[in-house]
Amino acid sequence: MLRLRRALVLLTLIPMLAAADGSAQTEVRAFYGYAYDLQSGRYLYTEVHRQRIEGDQWVGGTISYYAPDGSSLGIKRLDFSGDTFVPVYRMALQRPMYVEAITDNGSMIQMQRRVGAGGKLEQKPLEQGADMTADSGFHSYLLAHFGDLMRGETVHFRMVVAGSLDAFKFRARRIDDTRFEGRDAVRFKVELDSLFRLLIDPLELTYDPQTRDLLEYRGISNLRDPATGEAYVARIAYYSKPPKEVAQLPPLELECETSSAVC
Repeated sequence: MLRLRRALVLLTLIPMLAAADGSAQTEVRAFYGYAYDLQSGRYLYTEVHRQRIEGDQWVGGTISYYAPDGSSLGIKRLDFSGDTFVPVYRMALQRPMYVEAITDNGSMIQMQRRVGAGGKLEQKPLEQGADMTADSGFHSYLLAHFGDLMRGETVHFRMVVAGSLDAFKFRARRIDDTRFEGRDAVRFKVELDSLFRLLIDPLELTYDPQTRDLLEYRGISNLRDPATGEAYVARIAYYSKPPKEVAQLPPLELECETSSAVC
């Protein structure tokens, strides 16, 4: 059961914005995500997303994580150039120290993880297959099947979870309509595609049905409480303006050359 809970930890998603003109020109987009404890509403951390977009394709970038006081908690670097749904990526967190990665997304997916400063590097290969996603590529997979979800169909897929050195079956479906910042929105439910879904809470994602932007995420977070080592259960909102409780925002400026394979 712990392994399956870790599977949900990796589903913190990135909102991907469609290119306005459909051209293949590369552009860089930067924006914030605001994470709150799902139960108490306490502000937990800030995400800084930096994405490279070519045409309407998200090809790489970073997610940087910051504590409310502005100190760094870690960074994730993503490269989708080899696979739209299974990125090569590396996430390194500082409090507590933790590293996980997919180093190869070819015919064999190579996974890595290291827990703690002196922890052993664990590695495992996994054969690539159909309907397979990993990390934030899960979001791209939902976008590729957005029409199916809007029609009420259930979308099935497999999620490669480097933090568990394994893959798990999931399913997604539309559950209702809602509002976000005064505009129409739709909610999707994502859960394990097995009886373990009776023991593990599902994820809930809110999208703009017109732009297909991710507006809000509710569920297990990538980041852990340094006091307990347990993953936060969070609500991550992608507001258009910073909320009043966020006293200090990290900069949005890029930290690398946009022409590199992974920012």
